[in-house]
Amino acid sequence: SSKREWKPLEDRSCTDIPWLLLFVVFCVGMGFICGFSVATGAAARLVSGYDSYGNICGQKNAKLEAIPNSGMDHTHRKYVFFLDPCKLDLINQKIKSVALCVAACPREELKTLGDVQKFAEMNGSALCSYHIKPSEYTKSPDFCPKLPVPASAPIPFFHRCAPVNISCYAKFAEALITFVSDNSVLHRLISGVMTSKEIILGLCLLSLVLSMILMVIIRYISRVLVWILTILVILGSLGGTGVLWWLYAKQRRSPKEKVLPEQLQIAEDSLRALLIYAISATVFTVILFLIMLVMRKRVALTIALFHVAGKVFIHLPLLVFQPFWTFFALVLFWAYWIMTLLFLGTTGSAVPNDQGFVEFRVSGPLQYMWWYHVVGLIWISEFILACQQMTVAGAVVTYYFTRDKRNLPFTPILASVNRLIRYHLGTVAKGSFIITLVKIPRMILMYIHSQLKGKENACARCMLKSCICCLWCLEKCLNYLNQNAYTATAINSTNFCTSAKDAFVILVENALRVAAINTVGDFMLFLGKVLIVCSTGLAGIMLLNYQQDYTVWVLPLIIVCLFAFLVAHCFLSIYEMVVDVLFLCFAIDTKYNDGSPGREFYMDKVLMEFVENSRKAMKEAGKGGVADARELKKNFPCELFI
Repeated sequence: SSKREWKPLEDRSCTDIPWLLLFVVFCVGMGFICGFSVATGAAARLVSGYDSYGNICGQKNAKLEAIPNSGMDHTHRKYVFFLDPCKLDLINQKIKSVALCVAACPREELKTLGDVQKFAEMNGSALCSYHIKPSEYTKSPDFCPKLPVPASAPIPFFHRCAPVNISCYAKFAEALITFVSDNSVLHRLISGVMTSKEIILGLCLLSLVLSMILMVIIRYISRVLVWILTILVILGSLGGTGVLWWLYAKQRRSPKEKVLPEQLQIAEDSLRALLIYAISATVFTVILFLIMLVMRKRVALTIALFHVAGKVFIHLPLLVFQPFWTFFALVLFWAYWIMTLLFLGTTGSAVPNDQGFVEFRVSGPLQYMWWYHVVGLIWISEFILACQQMTVAGAVVTYYFTRDKRNLPFTPILASVNRLIRYHLGTVAKGSFIITLVKIPRMILMYIHSQLKGKENACARCMLKSCICCLWCLEKCLNYLNQNAYTATAINSTNFCTSAKDAFVILVENALRVAAINTVGDFMLFLGKVLIVCSTGLAGIMLLNYQQDYTVWVLPLIIVCLFAFLVAHCFLSIYEMVVDVLFLCFAIDTKYNDGSPGREFYMDKVLMEFVENSRKAMKEAGKGGVADARELKKNFPCELFI
């Protein structure tokens, strides 16, 4: 195709409209599933509960054909009571017991049928089958609950009588109950969390504040983090190689006269293995040093990009709150998805089972709504995450390609959201759908692997794991390419495929720089996460020092450190996203501009200094030799040296 000029922020047009229409139709289908389940009575059955004869508790019911005891008036019987609530079916995730609608749950344990009869007469709540009168309970034990009847309480909002004592489920949680009842350490840990809840909340807020501060000041400490990375890599590689050679020399000098003949071959094999390990480590160290030697000039670009990213957060402070909005949107969608999933579990038509009781099943094409609902979970979740990426990319692109920062929009984030909604929702829908296409096969293979665990042969297990690993790698690569495609769309307002192609060409032309940013930059951000976790953990140790029982420190500190890591990951992932967007903007800027009149750079002063230093290095290399100049030209766009 003909070479196309990049025109940042000049033209805006709608992109990937067919994919937006497809996504809207898909969302309408998701709404239809929820509406269908509610319209068929699933919402009432889920919230109010129903008995084994298809009657919904707390209301009048219509008679069902061929179903005895159906069509009863349960206006005053608002709770579902199970005759054997401890009989659980974990595979099918339901209680395999007869269910009745009752007026009240037994708050105390009923040990005999006489107690059950007395409870029915005093509270007006019959716990035996509908056709038996309370006065006949002692004569018909087969139609009454299993004794002893455990004390139960209604579940809030769902009107089910649930046993209060967890020992009811001892058959399925015997180990846990034994640990809880016999181990005092757990009680001490829980009490430590309860007594330290204010400190835990304060430390969580501290990790939040530290993450926000680090996003601003990381540009000042990026050079120090790079030196830490370099020193650790050098010491680690040299130390590992040296230890292997020392072990080889020690093994070789060891006397062989005292070694038994049958052990001599083993000693020789060990010596040969150590020699191979030492040579391999040496080759790896040499290659690593050569790579670091080649990449040393590109580390300066990583540091400059981190410095500019810090300025971006100063000019665009709302970027800091981007993880909150994304998390809030995901929580809302997941709550809706779980609610609809529960509706689907009770939707359908009443069908008698082998025991003569009622089950609700969906027949025909509608029985595949489950799969549609699962695909919706993945696609819409990825769509929300992609909207975050497009919003960040649009705001950073606006910052980079605005020459006079005083002319920035009042809120670039809201302006980016406006452009996303008006023009680029189709692009986001297409990119998220591609990720969904990769995730679904990987999840299916993971499910097959879990189901065949211990049954498949070694070859099949290896092939399954290899396929899962390949799909995971493909998903990561597509995520990175999608993010750069969104940036290209934010710059040029092109559709997804064109943007992905343009971004891919730019990334290939700057492959070594991409490698430097993704290695050095990722490690710097990892050190930032470690810094936040360590700082929060240290503050936690100092605040919890008043408790002399050091055992109770464990759980509060684990909770605080996990929360600190999650918060740091959420915020620094935004920082990483900003750096990636800045790099693509910088690569485009240096490719199509050279600083001459009419083709001025858009870049920040820090990046301009990097360009000037590269020009000086190019001139010095040209004086020193053609080979050095050729090497530098490969590392920097030729247009800069015209």
